[in-house]
Amino acid sequence: MARRSTNCGFTSRGLQTLSILGRLPLFPPDVTMLDSMTATGPNRPRIGIPWRTSQEEVAGTLPKIQNYLDAVQQAGGEPVLLSLAHPEALHREFTALDGFVLPGSPADVNPAEYGASNRGRSAPPDPPREDTDRAILGHAFGEQKPVLAICYGCQLLNVFLEGTLIQDVRSETGTSIPHRKKDLLPEPPDDPCHDVRFTAESQLAKMAGSTGSVVNSSHHQSIAKPGRQLRITGQASDGIVESVEWTGDANWVIGVQWHPERMRGDALADRLFTELVAAARGARRVPTLKS
Repeated sequence: MARRSTNCGFTSRGLQTLSILGRLPLFPPDVTMLDSMTATGPNRPRIGIPWRTSQEEVAGTLPKIQNYLDAVQQAGGEPVLLSLAHPEALHREFTALDGFVLPGSPADVNPAEYGASNRGRSAPPDPPREDTDRAILGHAFGEQKPVLAICYGCQLLNVFLEGTLIQDVRSETGTSIPHRKKDLLPEPPDDPCHDVRFTAESQLAKMAGSTGSVVNSSHHQSIAKPGRQLRITGQASDGIVESVEWTGDANWVIGVQWHPERMRGDALADRLFTELVAAARGARRVPTLKS
């Protein structure tokens, strides 16, 4: 197998000198306080981001979740870290939030949630993370709040809308395109990159300014059947789904399989977060119509 470049030229946002998490204590946040990570301001929509995993929250492991918080802050939003450990507090917190990012995770969605059994290659699920994401999505769809779903978050979005997943891309499709570091030997230090083609007139194509882009890749599962009213708008050259967009109404809901939070300085990656924040700002001004 030909070795492709493993360095896209992007740097992790988490390596910035100014860390918005530098003053965080290394223990799970008191979710009842709804602590925010930046100074508040009238033009900064509040974007909720759940911890990536239960284990990281308990251990206070910050570097990877920090990438998401930094990306939201740089896009003009106020990131708010959401606990996975206090489900009873979530709906109270949601009312003070204007949009959401569903981050990646080393866990996999429980195959039973999409009518399948674990065929031996699906990683253990993280039930508190799944429950939190489902609560977020139920609120976001009900209240017309935007969502950017990334990697695992994109897969959970799809399953939430009754779609299905490929449990292991390499073994089930036979693709030669590396979609994670483990697909390359020797395993490189950086994520591999590959081309992605966007559907013309899709939101992703408009954000990219073309129907093609190059993205990083760090996943072994992907969307098989898209969920209800999700449109596939981006695919790698091997056909693996790279982006989906919600078509059920005007709400801004986009899922991407790559990691824009780790693509600092990339125009499309930055645009995804600025568009999310802009949509959140607009949602905050428009009252939800109740039947």
